[in-house]
Amino acid sequence: MSRPVPFCWYELMTADLPGAAAFYGKVMGWQLSEPDPQSPMDYRMILRSDGGATGGALQLTDQMRAGGARPVWVPYLAVADIDAGLAALQDDGGKVLMPRTDIAEGSFAMVADPQGAPFYLMQPRPPADRPDAQSDAFKADGVQHARWNELSTSDAAGAKAFYARHFGFEFNNSMPMGDMGDYAFIDFDGQVLGAIMPQMDKKHPPSWLVYFGVPSTFAAKAAIEAAGGTVMMGPHEVPGGDWIVVATDPDGAVFGVVGPKGEEA
Repeated sequence: MSRPVPFCWYELMTADLPGAAAFYGKVMGWQLSEPDPQSPMDYRMILRSDGGATGGALQLTDQMRAGGARPVWVPYLAVADIDAGLAALQDDGGKVLMPRTDIAEGSFAMVADPQGAPFYLMQPRPPADRPDAQSDAFKADGVQHARWNELSTSDAAGAKAFYARHFGFEFNNSMPMGDMGDYAFIDFDGQVLGAIMPQMDKKHPPSWLVYFGVPSTFAAKAAIEAAGGTVMMGPHEVPGGDWIVVATDPDGAVFGVVGPKGEEA
């Protein structure tokens, strides 16, 4: 049996949760769950058409925004022991941005790698009646799932070593990008999960970019623009025959879509 993929959840932080629900509903076909009246935060599950969940959406409060929070997509990476993982990460130059939180689904903390790219560290807790349950938020060929995880970083060699040590990533293949350096593919247990690449624009800090699967990239581009998003790049073809688009939602969170070309609008 293959090991669970470390990417186990994806979170959208947004200042406009109703707007995000409308936008991603039109672009991705997702629905957001109803709010939990017992929760102190407005947090919704991002639900796929198959009934599964790809992640969650958090309404940013004024206090969060005053503290520096901004609209963004952030991945969760799973570890077997949250406390040991946090200690090891800090010993290796990472930082804890938000302390450990415990919920029914597990324990998590927001962290940053040594170059400053934020992500969540999580020790998942499967349901009592399904102790072997695994996340399917990432699926390399899935529609409405995350399909690709791309890290842009100020120190590609350092980032590769860091993620290899803490999450078992391997880097067996890369694609030269000329003067920009190499696009190093993330291998894990026979799967390719994404890539690590040098920062192209020094004005933008190191960060993860998540690409979500769509049935038609050209249709997704049209939906992004019609729903008030902004296309930053694409559509263009990538090795393997898929097409990608990178965009911002109406609140400014950057994301990507990937899939077949589909019909041109």
